[in-house]
Amino acid sequence: MARRMIERGHQVTMLCGRGVDGQSGLSGPFERGVRRGRVEGIDVIEVDLAYSNRDGFLKRTKTFLAFMLRTSKFIFTEQYDLLFATTTPLTVGVPGILGRWLRRKPFVFEVRDLWPELPRAMGVIRNPFILWAMGVLEWASYRSAHRLIGLSPGIVDGIAHRGVAQARIAMVPNGCDLDIFSSNSVPWQPEEVRDDDLMAVFAGAHGLANGLDAVIDVAAVLHRRGREDIRIVLIGSGMRKPALIERVKREGLSNVIFLDPVRKTELVGLLKRADVGLQVLADVPAFYYGTSPNKFFDYIAVGLPVLNNYPGWLADMICGAGCGIAVPPRDPDAFAEALVVLADDRTSTRAMSLRARALAEERFARDMLADRWAQWVEGALQATTAAKTQRERQD
Repeated sequence: MARRMIERGHQVTMLCGRGVDGQSGLSGPFERGVRRGRVEGIDVIEVDLAYSNRDGFLKRTKTFLAFMLRTSKFIFTEQYDLLFATTTPLTVGVPGILGRWLRRKPFVFEVRDLWPELPRAMGVIRNPFILWAMGVLEWASYRSAHRLIGLSPGIVDGIAHRGVAQARIAMVPNGCDLDIFSSNSVPWQPEEVRDDDLMAVFAGAHGLANGLDAVIDVAAVLHRRGREDIRIVLIGSGMRKPALIERVKREGLSNVIFLDPVRKTELVGLLKRADVGLQVLADVPAFYYGTSPNKFFDYIAVGLPVLNNYPGWLADMICGAGCGIAVPPRDPDAFAEALVVLADDRTSTRAMSLRARALAEERFARDMLADRWAQWVEGALQATTAAKTQRERQD
């Protein structure tokens, strides 16, 4: 999205923390906790705050709050015409609020998850005061933004439910990097996978929200049925990963393989060898329409059929497009049977693959969505500039 803004003649400064599993592109030393440089035309300001999905809840909360405090100062020192912030966490809304009201800058807020609805629904946060404070911050962020972006239908509805006019909200979902997934990356597979095995891949965080114990339940069903020709590969990191590995060892499941995270360019090769992508979440109704998982868009970009284990907008789309299978939540037998069907009828599986790639090209191409996103952001600046000009004329 930043590159597209540059192509359209804008200058972009990107403010970020230091990812443990990702790189900003900067390599120089940090000075007073900050380093700065240009990456592909983007002015990057990286704050020396490490973050990983493997971190526990308290450590992640501390990092979120520290990032909020340390980045807010740039709202007052940088020169900019418009401020864009994207969740999660919800605390990134604070710099946007400051920029809107103290520097009178146009503010666009992108909502990737509904907070505090999701942590409340998961039971991760139960303290009523914290939930109340998060609700206040959510309301203030939405009301301060000139325009908002939601990544799914449920997120757009959730924003509107807080009293925001629909005219101020646009849905721009995660997109498919078709160029990356059309590259000449060499397909590869873990050594435990045989060439004729059905390889089902989950690529993403191993956290509470992902509900990956459901996948281990499926592996146990397949193991009991003697379907060792179906291999499940879980690639990524997260706080639940050690417990998942321990469970697989304890139950003697040889059909589950864990891999460390890799760069997306390397992930392409694994997904090109895979036969099906696993779209898995915990059975929390708030997830049904309130999430837009990156992994789904990676799967269809490479042309993988998707096996989804919870209802909602993605399940409806998978069934409607015929690019995969949706099974009920908490039903390991139905999940396992879907994998058996995909393994035994490779002709139908290949047909689903073609329809998955077609869906990516027709509805979720990154180029198309980037233009939609850029036009929406530019519109916020144009509208506020026009309103300011009109006030000055009236004065």
